[in-house]
Amino acid sequence: MLTIMHKTARRARKKAASPRTGRPKAAAREQASAGELGRVARRIRDSQGLTLADVATLAGISAAMLSRLETGRTSPSLETIVSLAEALGVRPSHLLQEIGIEDEGAQIVHAGQGLEVVRRGTKRGHTYHLLAAQRGPRKVFEPFLVTLTDKSEVFPGFEHPGTEFIHLLSGEIVYRLGRRSYHLRPGDSLTFLGDIAHGPEKLAKVPIRMLSIIIYSDPAEK
Repeated sequence: MLTIMHKTARRARKKAASPRTGRPKAAAREQASAGELGRVARRIRDSQGLTLADVATLAGISAAMLSRLETGRTSPSLETIVSLAEALGVRPSHLLQEIGIEDEGAQIVHAGQGLEVVRRGTKRGHTYHLLAAQRGPRKVFEPFLVTLTDKSEVFPGFEHPGTEFIHLLSGEIVYRLGRRSYHLRPGDSLTFLGDIAHGPEKLAKVPIRMLSIIIYSDPAEK
């Protein structure tokens, strides 16, 4: 009988101690979640050509705090997440999209669920949906589904690193590349160097939907 009581007491002590053993795991999960959120925030900021200072000012936080957040060294409050999302022009849920997702080497984005980003130079509701959110310190490519709807908008000339491939899905567009213009219809494709000034010249038939893929070069190859 005494032996049974001793065993029961040992079990009770183990159960009482288990919450303490779970704390390091909870802290690790919190740190991992902060890192995942930070990587998404950095990726969105980079895609819009914004600096740490730009986003920090819009979000009402310091650039140092934003840097710690992007590198996963601090866990943001809910209020900070909401402010950061507003500064980046996305919904708060987009910053949380990778938390808890295991990296299996594949991503699927269902129709209408691509991350919507606000590109500089567009003002009238045109949308750019990012179809794949790359992980890691360096971008290899960025695929966008672009929807253009307002014929009256004047677009600036875009310039960026890498090579861009666009494929028109619907509508008609006159696309300017350097000194030349190309009239694209559904099924047409255009490939060009991103450092040549480019962009829509005329939205001939709206709505226009096109796939835009930017492929970045590997610095090691230069």
